[in-house]
Amino acid sequence: MCEVLGVSKSGYYAYTARQSRGETEKEKWNRLLDERILFHFSDNLGTYGSPRIHRLLVYKDKIVVSQKKVANRMRELGLFATPQKKWIHTTDSNHHLRVFDNELNREFQPDAPNRAWATDITYIHTGEGFMYLNPVIDLFSKRVISYEMDDRMGHTLPLRALEKALALRNPQKGWIHHSDRGSQYCSKKYIEALEDAKATISMSRKATPYDNACVESFFASLKKEYLYKWVFKTKAEAMAAVHFYIEFYNRKRIHSTLGYATPNDYELAYELTQKEYANQNQFTSA
Repeated sequence: MCEVLGVSKSGYYAYTARQSRGETEKEKWNRLLDERILFHFSDNLGTYGSPRIHRLLVYKDKIVVSQKKVANRMRELGLFATPQKKWIHTTDSNHHLRVFDNELNREFQPDAPNRAWATDITYIHTGEGFMYLNPVIDLFSKRVISYEMDDRMGHTLPLRALEKALALRNPQKGWIHHSDRGSQYCSKKYIEALEDAKATISMSRKATPYDNACVESFFASLKKEYLYKWVFKTKAEAMAAVHFYIEFYNRKRIHSTLGYATPNDYELAYELTQKEYANQNQFTSA
């Protein structure tokens, strides 16, 4: 029976011994801990390693446990965050359009929303051909403000995403828009849209992906944590999967760089802080 079920004989005998004598306090504690670890791992799409799982156990479940203990239990349960896979960049910088300097200069942590946005294009393979994704990300909170998908990667793809983001946020004059030197971002209509929005235009140096590290990181998370788990027969399936992950990313996925807050919660905390500061100033003036 053990051979058929793939269970070791020693493991089976240890199990029957526990059943006959009952659980020890340590075994009971491990079982309860395992249940919460399994819940948080599954609830977050199997994307979290021990640091994030530990954070949820301590601050959400109020369980006093060390990260080392969590890592050991996850190893026993065979739970590992999805390994990263390599992916192909889609930048076409072989053009004669005007390019701009790197004004962002890797300052990836502005002190308020809508001070600096970043964008890029990546591809998703489907049984019906490639789909291309263009998100616009606020570097303050790492939130995906808007995104567009298409089966072509011409200038209209990022332009639609930009126009949607501008309509939602309406950033103040001087905000930074950062991208690579792709022909889509250097196109006349795209540059005109940025100039009309009073943006400071910033572009990565040639063949330097680290200049746009936040968007590269988002693409890596999107693919290794979710998209690589599926084979998309149709473009519609890929679009639905991207929409699902971005909702998860903005609303639920905690970021260590944000103090283990979600992008939405991080922006909300900023808004509440600003309102409280304004109320204090009003009270002081009165």
